[in-house]
Amino acid sequence: MLSEKSIESYFRTLQDEICQGLEKADGKGKFVEDLWTRPEGGGGRTRIITNGNVIEKGGVNFSAVHGPCPDFLRKEAGLEGNEDATFYATGTSMVIHPVNPMVPIIHMNVRYLKAGNLEWFGGGIDLTPHYIFEEDAKFFHTHLKKVCDEHTIQPLKRGEGDYYTEFKKWADDYFFIQHRNETRGIGGIFFDRLSAKDAISIDDRFKFVQAVGNSFLPVYLPLLEKNKNKPYTEDNRQWQLLRRGRYVEFNLVYDRGTKFGLLTNGRTESILMSLPPTANWEYSNQPAKDSLEEKTLGLLKKGIEWA
Repeated sequence: MLSEKSIESYFRTLQDEICQGLEKADGKGKFVEDLWTRPEGGGGRTRIITNGNVIEKGGVNFSAVHGPCPDFLRKEAGLEGNEDATFYATGTSMVIHPVNPMVPIIHMNVRYLKAGNLEWFGGGIDLTPHYIFEEDAKFFHTHLKKVCDEHTIQPLKRGEGDYYTEFKKWADDYFFIQHRNETRGIGGIFFDRLSAKDAISIDDRFKFVQAVGNSFLPVYLPLLEKNKNKPYTEDNRQWQLLRRGRYVEFNLVYDRGTKFGLLTNGRTESILMSLPPTANWEYSNQPAKDSLEEKTLGLLKKGIEWA
């Protein structure tokens, strides 16, 4: 039977494996670990890598926290009036900001949460290229579709499609910067509140979450290796900083994980590790006509079928 201990153990191991894989791929940078505890219960391991050959800044977090249910979570879980309700949450999250503008930013989060008698999984993985190369986008989405197809059991409540169709649409809708009317990147998959339902057990959900977590290195390292030595100019670098600015805007305005961490008195430094080391905001930037920058903006839309 699935236990909190086995779920937590998987997330710990996943953090170790991803850190080792990224260090090997970078060849220079090493993760520095920061252990922390949460006064209300639990803690975590924040690992940061900086100034590598390939990775300018990256973070891979693990946490397992527990305690009294905060008001917002009690309401979300239908536990209003239950002043004794508690919660437990564990998971791992990561964001990698590369040196070379031709290498994309990647983000992944996989998590488990229990509030009262309710339990569910959530998470996702998405790619934010500074420059969109269609071949890379197709590779990324094709890999995710394969993972989803191997674990699809039945259509979900939000839509009529399988896991990939449903979760890709969810990602398109979620990773959308409304005030810019553009997606953060090329999306990926996003899911939340995956609980036991009909023929789908909580163990089935966990197997899917493990498959998503285990896909991080196989889907990102080939893209990193392919693009890390591409030449780039100072103009490319300035465009990278502008796109990082969009990344910051999304994380601080819309990102649920950021809000959850701050509202549950999480560790601020660990929560904000997803932000890039440098970013820029230029007033009313307009890419040159027919430039790679203009092409990239034209592809920051919902509903593109990459796979």
